[in-house]
Amino acid sequence: MKARNPYTLTFGKEPTQLIARMEQSQQVIDSFLSQPSTQQVYMVTGIRGSGKTVFMTDIARQIARQKDWISIELNPERDLLESLAAKLSSENELAHIFQTAKINLSLFGFGLEVKGAAPIAEIETALQKMLQSLKNKGKRLLICIDEVTNTPQMRAFAAAFQIFLRQELPVYLLMTGLYENINALQNAKSLTFLYRAPKIYLGPLNIGTIAEDYHSVLKLNDADSLMLAKMTKGYSFAFQVLGYFTWEHPDNPQESQQLARQYLDEYSYDKVWSELSRKDREVLYRIAQVKSGRIKEIRDALGMTTNEFNPYRQRLIRKGIISGEERGYVRILLPFFDQYALAHYDII
Repeated sequence: MKARNPYTLTFGKEPTQLIARMEQSQQVIDSFLSQPSTQQVYMVTGIRGSGKTVFMTDIARQIARQKDWISIELNPERDLLESLAAKLSSENELAHIFQTAKINLSLFGFGLEVKGAAPIAEIETALQKMLQSLKNKGKRLLICIDEVTNTPQMRAFAAAFQIFLRQELPVYLLMTGLYENINALQNAKSLTFLYRAPKIYLGPLNIGTIAEDYHSVLKLNDADSLMLAKMTKGYSFAFQVLGYFTWEHPDNPQESQQLARQYLDEYSYDKVWSELSRKDREVLYRIAQVKSGRIKEIRDALGMTTNEFNPYRQRLIRKGIISGEERGYVRILLPFFDQYALAHYDII
């Protein structure tokens, strides 16, 4: 019987083979656990497939193991304040704390009635009382929200969370999102406190670590492990996809790489490409054309001045699609994405 494939093709699912981002995750955990806490909000961003969800899940799991810590994940598509109150009150130990504190949540349809206590009619007030009762018991709460967007319910939650912070309540927030979605949320009126929240950018994984994983799991020799690792360009999703198809087709590297490229196109790059403006696509097309990566050559091909080109360069860097680390040069960070851009951009 063939062993189970240790790599996964599913976005957000924690794979068996995982390359941890130990320094970045430890930064978040240490900040939250320190007394007093040095930070209570972190925002995690990166390109689709960079491992944001897995990163958040790993931190939440480690935090939940700590004494007197509670970890809750909220669905960003729901009413976040009501969801938070409902999840807190559904935990037997916490429900007992709230009842003892005479917090009557009966009007919301998810809390038990507390005799002798007037029911609370406003959800933010209810949460303040609930969080205060947790503080009195020495407990702290981590709230995780994956793939945030600038929606009314997200803005309402963030505004309430800001109040909780001012009241020195023991709440901590870990959010993930694409650069443009986090940026839009930060720009929302009255949520400027999010600008002060530290951001964790999930860039490429370490190529050497990927090569070691492929060597150990796929039983490739050192040269082939390194070649395959370099092919991923450190892109977390590509690490999984190339590993998956190499496992499935160990004797046919050409087929496994062709299948991996097709899978990346259909399940990652089509979405990435669709979210770009036409001008962003043209810039990427010219970057893919100019193999040297020299910005001057790219600008000449686009007919742009430095001032005209720089906003596109900066936006594509923030989105995690290109790198501008080397002065005067840019390069595409995603494996095979240069071929994708050349194939999918239509010059009119």
